[in-house]
Amino acid sequence: MDAHEAGALVELERQGWDALKNGAGREFYDALLADGAVMVFPFGVMERHDAIDGMAQAQPWQDYRLDDVTVHPVAADIAVVAYRAWAQRDGDEAYEAMLASTYVRRNGDWRMVLHQHSPTDGDA
Repeated sequence: MDAHEAGALVELERQGWDALKNGAGREFYDALLADGAVMVFPFGVMERHDAIDGMAQAQPWQDYRLDDVTVHPVAADIAVVAYRAWAQRDGDEAYEAMLASTYVRRNGDWRMVLHQHSPTDGDA
């Protein structure tokens, strides 16, 4: 995987957070998530449809930051983007977690097949 491809995957992660911040998460992830995608959150596991519906109902993030972003090629058309995230919603305490998104390339486009959160102890 070259630097351009890795940068494109990091940009997809940032675009997703931007969409969740500006209220367009449902539309963004409806286009990005592969059929059969799974999202693992601290509160449970969600399949594609339920995750997208949840994003539509969630309060937007007020602010976020992604740190220590790395891209890990697994195979020619599979890669994992891993990072530490800090995010906050209006009136809530900050959310801090380690995240990983697994992407597969299908028909030339990257699609997310798995997204996972592991909350941290708040040291971000």
